[in-house]
Amino acid sequence: MEPQTRQERRRPLIGVATAIAMLAGVLAVHASPSLPPRWFDAIVGLSGIAAMFHSRGRLVGCLLLGFAWCAIRANVALDARLPRDLEGLDFDVVGVVDDLPSARPDATRFTLRVEHAELDGAEVPLDGRVRLSWYEDVPAELEACSRWQLHVRVKRPRGLINRGGFDSERSSLEKGIVAVGHVREVESNRRIGRRGVCINGVREAISRAIGERVVDPHDAALLRAFSVGDTRGLDQDDWDVARANGIPHLIAISGFHVGVAAGFGALLISAVWWLFPALALRIAFPVAQTPAALATAVLYGFLAGGSLPTVRTVAMIAVVTLTRFGKRASGGPHALALALLAILLFDPLATLSAGFWLSFVGVAFLMLCLTRGPGVMGFLRELTIGQLVMTVSLLPMTVWFFGQASLVGALSNLIAVPLISFVIVPLCLLGIVALLAWPTCATPLFIVASWCAHAQWWLLERMAAWPGAHWYLPDVAPWVLVSATVGAAWLFLPPAVPARALGLALFLPLLWPRLPIIDDGAFNATVIDVGQGLSVFVQTRNHSLLFDAGARYPSDFDLGEAAVLPTLRALGVGSLDAMMISHGDNDHAGGAVAVARAYPDAIIYAGEPGRTKVSSAQCRNGQSWSWDDVRFTVLNPLPQPLGVTKASGDNDRSCVLLVEGTAGRLLLSGDISSRVEPAVAANVDSGAPLVLLVPHHGSKTSSSAGFLDALDPQFAVVSAGWRNRFGHPDPRVVERYSAAGIALSNTAIDGAITLGFPRDSPPRIATRERERQRRYWRE
Repeated sequence: MEPQTRQERRRPLIGVATAIAMLAGVLAVHASPSLPPRWFDAIVGLSGIAAMFHSRGRLVGCLLLGFAWCAIRANVALDARLPRDLEGLDFDVVGVVDDLPSARPDATRFTLRVEHAELDGAEVPLDGRVRLSWYEDVPAELEACSRWQLHVRVKRPRGLINRGGFDSERSSLEKGIVAVGHVREVESNRRIGRRGVCINGVREAISRAIGERVVDPHDAALLRAFSVGDTRGLDQDDWDVARANGIPHLIAISGFHVGVAAGFGALLISAVWWLFPALALRIAFPVAQTPAALATAVLYGFLAGGSLPTVRTVAMIAVVTLTRFGKRASGGPHALALALLAILLFDPLATLSAGFWLSFVGVAFLMLCLTRGPGVMGFLRELTIGQLVMTVSLLPMTVWFFGQASLVGALSNLIAVPLISFVIVPLCLLGIVALLAWPTCATPLFIVASWCAHAQWWLLERMAAWPGAHWYLPDVAPWVLVSATVGAAWLFLPPAVPARALGLALFLPLLWPRLPIIDDGAFNATVIDVGQGLSVFVQTRNHSLLFDAGARYPSDFDLGEAAVLPTLRALGVGSLDAMMISHGDNDHAGGAVAVARAYPDAIIYAGEPGRTKVSSAQCRNGQSWSWDDVRFTVLNPLPQPLGVTKASGDNDRSCVLLVEGTAGRLLLSGDISSRVEPAVAANVDSGAPLVLLVPHHGSKTSSSAGFLDALDPQFAVVSAGWRNRFGHPDPRVVERYSAAGIALSNTAIDGAITLGFPRDSPPRIATRERERQRRYWRE
């Protein structure tokens, strides 16, 4: 073999540097609060092209091109969203079901790729993927790849904004969702055909076939996830088990599974060439093996739903294939860099997803830190050390994206990776092939795979209860993430590198973040964004209380789990002293079960203990206590609320809580109406400036003029959902606050709102999360 030239030796390094430079340009766009104008994108792009013609400016040129390309793609994606003046209107649309519809107790949810849309007979600019819910009389023929004519009501994608919460607006941009809404019940809704060639239809058929052959529904759900990335059968408890064991990447098909599929394709070609050796006279075995592996990987990647880890693996296999045919050497880092470039060029918005970062960073660390030894022992060493490397290296990323990590993940993966990747997935692959060639043989393959999956899940459920399985860390700044990632790389450098233990020091800002200290006599309150509901977290120097916990819906979407708990954990709340559920309505009490499960030592009070699903004591008028020189007093319900009978409704039985610091007060009013507002106001003495949580989300039955005059709040906050069906806050109520000179803030507009009540100055709004987390994709 001829020795490599200097240029050939430098080629992998140049490829890695080029990919990193382009990624840096893309990240510069994502870090911007708003997108630059189109003319600026054009100038940056042209400057990048010019820089590429100079050898010393090529990396700068790649950075500029990455910035310009990402900004252009983001502008196009945002322009495709439903125009704001068309929100809340009813449209007639024609489109194709673009995913696997998910049937839940309350509705069936699916994504429709709209081909044509009309409003009152006139065509409207609505073209792209629309996420819909169908609530009543859902047709059985609603399936992947079917074409429908539907009457829908839609709005722009808009999500809840909290500390530590899931960013659904970012996810919508990354997935190309241009609108969200629901199907209206009209006679014109009908199926009008089916798309001819559609991979999701194949995925749905395989899922259905697995369900027909595996008796246990949960085992079947696991096999569907392992086989074709269909996770519709997994519930929140399943994902909790997966996160506790650090294996969500294995549940929906991982890149490693695609590699196993590629190996399956290579083995298949080996078998064919062994059976028919004369083929080697026509086509050399290595020439046939590599394309076969690539073709198998591409096919399985499509069956997996095209997730980013699978796309990354397919791209890397494609790079190896091309370099082999081009007779050029390509190491792992070079292949990974070219795969990264391919994804950035195809869709730079893919970098908004957690899957992108977990996939590329995890593989990069394995390449950096592991050296494959010879034989079986080398493989076992790589397998065991590899799980430790993945657990530590991805810790900063998992904390950043999910607010939690698993300390048992390395051991769990050591068990799960071999069993899933080398037993369950191959059995599923053979079962899929058998479905096409000899369906009868598919049944025993799937049954054996289900036995393995069942036994493994039984063990994982028990490991999920081990100490450290759920490890939550507070919200951190981006520089802390970078510091910990560099620390992980430092820890796993070759043994010859001195002072590797210093990498642990770079983890300290992540593992022991500095939390703000609240003075005695002061307190903070966060009005959590739970949509159309209520949840307020109050924190003194050493104690904390949660007032209401948001809703839990029949679909199993739980605001306690999705919004309240992430907020508390992002704030570093290790223990909760008390939870007060104002009354039994779902939008206030639904999430209490999840909160009580996470903080079992919290004392729970309720306005209607009989209507809550957690054990609680009755809150009573006059009940009071002090924490850190902050006074808490219950002002309602009265023994017999004024003007209230059992027929008057449950809202007036709400707990009302007055929190009094040395320089400011907060009144948490629940859902009381104007019938009991005079009695509540009579119990509020004059004192420090008052902040009012608007009663009943701003309903027309609350916030009477007399109530506002008696309290004279400095400002008020309303918790309501964006474009909610009740019309809260009522325009007349908003006008009443304005006429009284009371500034009104709304979580529907601002996201979560944090109120500061300092010891020696008036109350103030400390942060509005939609403003604090300002990004170009925000509504």
